[in-house]
Amino acid sequence: MTNNRPNYWLVKSEPFKYSWDDLVEEVEGTWDGVRNHSAKLNLRSMTVGDECFFYHSREGLEIVGICEVSVDGIMDPTDETGKWDAVKVKPKRKFDNPVSLKQIKAEPRLAECELVRLSRLSVAKIRPDEWDLICEMAQG
Repeated sequence: MTNNRPNYWLVKSEPFKYSWDDLVEEVEGTWDGVRNHSAKLNLRSMTVGDECFFYHSREGLEIVGICEVSVDGIMDPTDETGKWDAVKVKPKRKFDNPVSLKQIKAEPRLAECELVRLSRLSVAKIRPDEWDLICEMAQG
């Protein structure tokens, strides 16, 4: 049996630098500026059609929507060394009920989620069961 589900990720951005509304206004944004090796490997693993939770860090501390990888495997245009990766993403759906970090940490089934375990990681892998649960939580 083939699994037709995309891979799932979480991407973090400080809303005063680049918010969900900025992505919506741009229609397609470049996820660049990542300078962490684990996050870089996650960016490198992303493929077109993968879905990402869009998380507002520092302010809000919540997942506000879902974006989709539209272009994978590109070099980070902000990196003059050519060592860092980037992807392009498009907004897919804004959550009516954003899911806060507090809610995620309070849910025992999300204790192993990379957002909880590796809190400083700006691009994190999300398992399908975690994805489904967080989407449920966003429905209110």
